[in-house]
Amino acid sequence: MNQKLPTLEFILKNYKNFNSRATRDALLAYWQHIEKGGKMFWAVAGAMSSAQLGITLAEAIRKGLIHGMSVTGANLEESLFRLVAHDSYKDFPDYRYFTKEDDTKILDNGMRRVTDTSIPEDAAFRAVESIIVPVWEKATKEKTRKFWHEYFYDLIQKIDKKKHEGKAEECWLLAAAQNNIPIVVPGYEDSTFGNIFASHVKLGHASANIAKSGIEYMGEFYDQYQKLSAGKGIGFFQIGGGIAGDFPICVVPSLKYDMKVKAKPWAYFCQISDSTTSYGSYSGATPNEKITWDKLTKDTPMFVIESDATIVAPLILTALLECKANPKEANKLIEKYTA
Repeated sequence: MNQKLPTLEFILKNYKNFNSRATRDALLAYWQHIEKGGKMFWAVAGAMSSAQLGITLAEAIRKGLIHGMSVTGANLEESLFRLVAHDSYKDFPDYRYFTKEDDTKILDNGMRRVTDTSIPEDAAFRAVESIIVPVWEKATKEKTRKFWHEYFYDLIQKIDKKKHEGKAEECWLLAAAQNNIPIVVPGYEDSTFGNIFASHVKLGHASANIAKSGIEYMGEFYDQYQKLSAGKGIGFFQIGGGIAGDFPICVVPSLKYDMKVKAKPWAYFCQISDSTTSYGSYSGATPNEKITWDKLTKDTPMFVIESDATIVAPLILTALLECKANPKEANKLIEKYTA
C-alpha cells in the first residue's frame, strides 16, 4: 500500500463495478479536470453539515479542490452550529427504533433530531440568534443589503475562538469565508434562520430588504459563472437533489437563452444520490436528461453514484487531497491500475 496515497490506492484496487466503479471513475475524472487547470463547483443538499462533512470539505476548499458552492440555508447555518455548539450535540444511533414518545422526549430536552444526531436549541439556534439579530437591526437602520451567506461569512470570522466547541479546521463555512469562494444559497427562507429572520421582519425589528433575494443571487451568479468557467471550465459535483442543485445548474441555459450571451456548458457532472428516477423527479433524473435542457453536452463526463453521500464524499475528497499533495505519484498509481 502506498503510504502517501492509501485511500486512492484502496479505491483503484477495490472499486471495480457497480456504484464503486462509478465512484472511482468520478474521482479520476475530477482529478483529471483539476490537473488540467479546471475548477469545480459543489451543490450540497441534505443535512451534510450536521453529518460533519466539513471534516474533509473544509480542507478540500483550502487546498483549491472546490471553487464555488450552492448550499441550502440549513447546510450554511448548521456548519456554524457545529463550530459553536459541537459539544452540546447528542447522537441517537438507535433512532430507527424510536417511538413517538422517544422523539417527544428529545423535543422536551431542547434538541432537534436530524436522523441520528441532534442540534441543541439553546446552544446553537438561540446562541447564534443573539449575535446575528443585532447585525440585522444595524443593517436595517443603515439600509445596507447583503446576500444571505455574506452575513454568515462575516459572523463566523468574528466569533471569538474561545467560543469554538468544534474544530475550526473542520468547519467548511469558515474555510469558505476565509477563502471568499463564491456561494449561492437558493431558498434560504427554508431554514431555521430564514424562519427566525422572517419573525423579526414580521415583528418590525428588521427589514426584509437587507437580505438580497434569490433572483439577485442568480443575477450575481451569471457573472460568477462566466469567471469560474474561463479556461478549462468548471465542473458540477452534486450531493442530493432539490434546489441546491437545481438552481445553479440552470445558469448555463439561462445565460444562453435569456441573457443571449455565450456560455460554456458545465465541464463535468457527478451526482451522489439515493433518489429514484420516477415521473418528473428532477432529483432522480439521469444526466442525459440535462442534455435536453442544454446544461450538459454529449461529451460531458457524467457520473451518478447511487449511494450514501456521508460514505462516498469523504472517500472521494480524501483521495483527491492525496492526489493534490502528491500529484506525480498519484498519476503513476492511476496509470498502474488503469493501464
